[in-house]
Amino acid sequence: MTGGRLGLGMALAASFALGAALSAAPRAQAQEQSSGPVGRVSGLPVPRFVSLKADKVNVRSGPTRDHAVAWVFTRAGLPVEVTAEFETWRRIRDADGAEGWVYHSMLSARRTALVSPWSKGEPAALREAPSTDSSIKARLEPGVLGKVDHCNGKWCRFFDNGFDGYVEQEKLWGVYPGEKID
Repeated sequence: MTGGRLGLGMALAASFALGAALSAAPRAQAQEQSSGPVGRVSGLPVPRFVSLKADKVNVRSGPTRDHAVAWVFTRAGLPVEVTAEFETWRRIRDADGAEGWVYHSMLSARRTALVSPWSKGEPAALREAPSTDSSIKARLEPGVLGKVDHCNGKWCRFFDNGFDGYVEQEKLWGVYPGEKID
């Protein structure tokens, strides 16, 4: 389970280092290029990555307040993938592949990502420049959360308090392979 999500009767995950690899199906779905259909409500691409706006976001089993809360995210900034829209509700998928519905105002267009949450303890290199020839500034553990800025289809600038550099795009969950972000 990704840290920052409380399930009914489940304990909060204390670490962003995930112990289990993602199943192949949700990961493959999450990495499809978002150049296809657009949402009928927002006019934005579906699927697309966004982030959570608040430290407490209820995820419901359906697209109304009448549906039960399936779990609660407890960390602002986590990346999620919008997979469908219904009126003011968005169906989202998290890095573990869990899906549910959230109210649209709880989501931000701010792009964030997690370092290879599917990896079993293999850190990702944070480099000085977008090249494998560039010096390594740090090694980021799986599950590290950061902001994404400018992706060229192979590399993304990845930063937060305490780190700033470039990570190979394929090592981030929150951007699609080959996606370009200006």
